[in-house]
Amino acid sequence: MDSPFSLIAQDASSSARAGLLSTRRGKIETPVFMPVGTQGTVKAVTPDELIQLRTQIILGNTYHLHVRPGEKIIEELGGLHRFMGWDRPILTDSGGFQVFSLARLRRITEEGVYFQNHLDGTPTFIGPEESMAIQKSLGSDIVMAFDECPPYPCSHEAAAQSLALTDRWARRCKQWWDSQENRPLVFGIVQGSSYSDLRCMSAGGLVEIDFDGYAVGGVSVGEPEPEMFLAIESSVPYLPESRARYAMGLGTPPQMIEMIARGIDMFDCVLPTRLARNGTAFTATGTLNLKNAQYLRDQKPIEEGCKCPACRQFTRAYLRHLVKANEILGLRLITLHNLHFYLTLVRQAREHLLQGTFPGFRKKFVTDYQEWQSDSQEES
Repeated sequence: MDSPFSLIAQDASSSARAGLLSTRRGKIETPVFMPVGTQGTVKAVTPDELIQLRTQIILGNTYHLHVRPGEKIIEELGGLHRFMGWDRPILTDSGGFQVFSLARLRRITEEGVYFQNHLDGTPTFIGPEESMAIQKSLGSDIVMAFDECPPYPCSHEAAAQSLALTDRWARRCKQWWDSQENRPLVFGIVQGSSYSDLRCMSAGGLVEIDFDGYAVGGVSVGEPEPEMFLAIESSVPYLPESRARYAMGLGTPPQMIEMIARGIDMFDCVLPTRLARNGTAFTATGTLNLKNAQYLRDQKPIEEGCKCPACRQFTRAYLRHLVKANEILGLRLITLHNLHFYLTLVRQAREHLLQGTFPGFRKKFVTDYQEWQSDSQEES
């Protein structure tokens, strides 16, 4: 089939690249960051605000939307785009990650996964075909194949058995869509835990199936950062250059830049919104814990030169006050800042790729960034 992904620029010293991904709701410039809207909303942010931040695509979650309010309700109301007031592309996870995260509430079989739903314990079943049908009802523009994500660490034997099941499920997912008209893009997911031979095998099997794009799954599940990079390095070389590559659930800002250098085009991560709700803001040189006492009288914005709504108008002192007083505006403003930071960072990486200056940008950013730059003292 013709590839929906076209390569625009390639870095000479790494595997980093800039591209263009075509979906039925428009083209997406890559590398791209996708804010996470698990429940049909990016937490604390409106669709209009996401557009003002130049968001190209967001992510929704098949399992959570299936459990509440239900895909049939959403379909009756015009699909997920209309339901949440978002007219740009949406990628939906398959529900496979919940196979991992809800381990105590599920039973895996060849047919699929039997869940006790996490809200009220109601028995629920999702298999490959069910996951595809749910995502069709939601109206997703990029659909993820149903997979199993093994825990870290796990034995080579356990990872191999999990991978074999994921491969069989991937074929069933693709077969389900082959009979559908006007289908969305369908991505396969590379698994294999921390084992390079299994990652290679998984990628080869998915390429044989011929998906529209490929994700690297089973990362950011508790493994050390070197293992995370190894999973990418063991997968990307076996994926075609003519398809988009997506690292699922990653990561910190320097991790994203390093993943781009390793050939990844697409990212999603809950950190920008999750840490904002705890009063933590991202900057080019690291994170700020705005609860800390050192910001009590600080009249600077979160980051000098930032054009987000928080930095254009408010000081660190004011944001600290809002967070300490548990005012909703505080977490909203920090969320907007963090999303702006992530979206801008990946956009800058693309611009440097187009200009041929990515190596210097990569080195400076990763060198300057420190995970925590503020002290731990808090004032009540």
